[in-house]
Amino acid sequence: MFILKALRRNKTLRYGVPMLLLVVGGSFGLREFTQIRYDAQKIKKKKLREKNMDEWKNIRGPRPWEDSKEYQEQQRSRQKNQTEA
Repeated sequence: MFILKALRRNKTLRYGVPMLLLVVGGSFGLREFTQIRYDAQKIKKKKLREKNMDEWKNIRGPRPWEDSKEYQEQQRSRQKNQTEA
């Protein structure tokens, strides 16, 4: 009985051990979350590598003062003319 009272009064056991468990346990928990993050980044890089980035066209969008519908029609007619030629 005397030993239990002494253990309850001991500040190291009362505050230090739970804090130590929290730090060590948090470290292991965060390791899992960071691994998920790095796996997601690897998948994203792999998808980008699989895409063909050498064959692309720079298509200009309409300016704020231009009518977007009219501009889109012009772009479509230009593309149609280029594919026919």
